[in-house]
Amino acid sequence: MQQSQSSSNPMRGMVLMAGCMLVLPVMDAIAKYMATVEGMSPAQVTFYRFLFQLASTLPFLLALRGFAALAAKRPWMNLFRGALHGAASLLFFMAVKYMPLADVFAIYFVEPFILTALSALFLGEKVGWRRWLAIVVGFGGAMIVIQPSYEIFGLTALLPVACAFLFALYMFLNRAIGDADSPMTMQTLAGIGGTLFMTAALAVGTSAGDVNFAVSLPTSWLGLLLLALLGTISGFIHLLVVRAFRMAPLSVLAPFQYFEIIAAVALGYLFFDEFPTASKWLGILIIVGSGLFILWREQKRATGNRDVGAGQ
Repeated sequence: MQQSQSSSNPMRGMVLMAGCMLVLPVMDAIAKYMATVEGMSPAQVTFYRFLFQLASTLPFLLALRGFAALAAKRPWMNLFRGALHGAASLLFFMAVKYMPLADVFAIYFVEPFILTALSALFLGEKVGWRRWLAIVVGFGGAMIVIQPSYEIFGLTALLPVACAFLFALYMFLNRAIGDADSPMTMQTLAGIGGTLFMTAALAVGTSAGDVNFAVSLPTSWLGLLLLALLGTISGFIHLLVVRAFRMAPLSVLAPFQYFEIIAAVALGYLFFDEFPTASKWLGILIIVGSGLFILWREQKRATGNRDVGAGQ
């Protein structure tokens, strides 16, 4: 599936994607706080995340386009996106309950590999060796940040890997669906899909007696406010991510997901006393460098294309 010329703007898409990736870890820090301080189960936090996401995007959608906007051209695909996102978020929130934020993100960063492979195999996007190399280098930087140990590679460490696979599918569908529905419609239906999925997950998990699925409420007004903020960030940041994928190919945007590690390390240090070592800062520099290299390569390609066009 090819991008329309009217929406193609790789440079703007990359800048938008980088900004979104720096904000998204705030959600995971809130989830960690709710699980470790407020005592809420990861499944309950995930449920509220999608419920408040729906509550934040639905009024805007109705105000802009009315109830007709809910009659999406691809409703089931968008609901499925929401279910995938719900499952991925649940696994990630379970992981951050038990592990440092930076470590969870570092393991999770097998996801750009999966996303790039999906874009090349199913969307026919051309992925050159330099872009593959930048992704590999960025992943190496993530491994420097995590400094793997035997304990991290226990069963808990598999949660971010499973999350990465599900989230790669979610991101792939952002691109594969194309322009059939507006970003606001897509995000609102995804909120419905995620809320329905988490309702079912809570029912099944609670009946099984799993502590990670216990039905619970925030113990303070601050906790309720943070849950509302969690859902709002989810709704509007992912709305911007959808817009970014309409401006640039998946394989170009994938490396910018490494930028999440920057905010994750900072938030872990500020709020959870997870102090980054010198090697972690080295890893962050490598991660940022890989993303900036992709930015430079795309800018060079765009300049070359304009020069060729001018000479015709």
